[in-house]
Amino acid sequence: VTQTVPARAVQNGLCDSPMEAPCREDAFDHTYEEKQGPKPPRIVVWRNVILMTLLHIGALYGVLLVPSASLATLLWSALCFLISALGVTAGAHRLWSHRSYKATLPLRIFLAVANSMSFQNDIYEWARDHRVHHKYSETDADPHNAVRGFFFAHIGWLLVRKHPDVIEKGRKLELHDLLADKVVMFQRKHYKLSVVLMCFFVPMFVPWYFWGESLRVAYFVPALLRYTLVLNATWLVNSAAHMWGNRPYDQGINPRENKFVTFSAIGEGFHNYHHTFPYDYATSEFGCKFNLTTCFIDLMCFLGLAKDRKRVSHEMVLARVQRTGDGSYRSG
Repeated sequence: VTQTVPARAVQNGLCDSPMEAPCREDAFDHTYEEKQGPKPPRIVVWRNVILMTLLHIGALYGVLLVPSASLATLLWSALCFLISALGVTAGAHRLWSHRSYKATLPLRIFLAVANSMSFQNDIYEWARDHRVHHKYSETDADPHNAVRGFFFAHIGWLLVRKHPDVIEKGRKLELHDLLADKVVMFQRKHYKLSVVLMCFFVPMFVPWYFWGESLRVAYFVPALLRYTLVLNATWLVNSAAHMWGNRPYDQGINPRENKFVTFSAIGEGFHNYHHTFPYDYATSEFGCKFNLTTCFIDLMCFLGLAKDRKRVSHEMVLARVQRTGDGSYRSG
């Protein structure tokens, strides 16, 4: 079942069901104004700088080991990439941040495990920060404000203390749906252990134990290199997809349609569409086209593991294109 979101609810930033909260926490807040005066100083978190540097050095070493990895290990690495990416795109993003579809308990458990494999903060924190990002996009309250440059939007925001407005606005969000989700809370409680197991141990152990891959290759390729690639694929949504590409749906916002990010982030590069219609489960008007995450959600619905996918009507999309688009719109 696919639900078409009513136009009035969309225009008012309301949820499409009276059973949900009275307003969407991912709708842009036009009333927010940045504080006047000098910006607070950037405080570097040197621990994160060192860890991210070591991680990327390890990933580069993993690249050198790729030729010595067996075909089975490379296929396993690709599978781990896909699973961990789905934990972010279908899980933390489309399910828990935007509530764009509903998932059964088995699917929620799978997505939580997959999310731990991605190691990008627990679901609760990821979804909270992402809702803040949508509500205050490209302002001081945006965790990875792209106005501050590519490096900051990509990785720099993780290397410094959050802007005070990010913290303040995050605390004011209504997050009862996340707090009431036992899967989300269980993962949050046991997050560190789940990351050690799913992000590092399982990707390394499987090729070593089942087909005799060396521990060195098993650790640096399907674990470290794969993890780093998933991180950067996600970060490109925050950086590249906010800076390069066309804006067929709303030229008044920074997010763009970026084909490379669509490929690397398994469907998350239709970013102008997504920020215009954040409640659409497909994050694109083109369904499964170049969108593995949407294909996955559709498959889960077919199997009875998901339902109530929220969708924007074609008429509403065309009306928005004509009203705020940059003239680059091409259907299909």
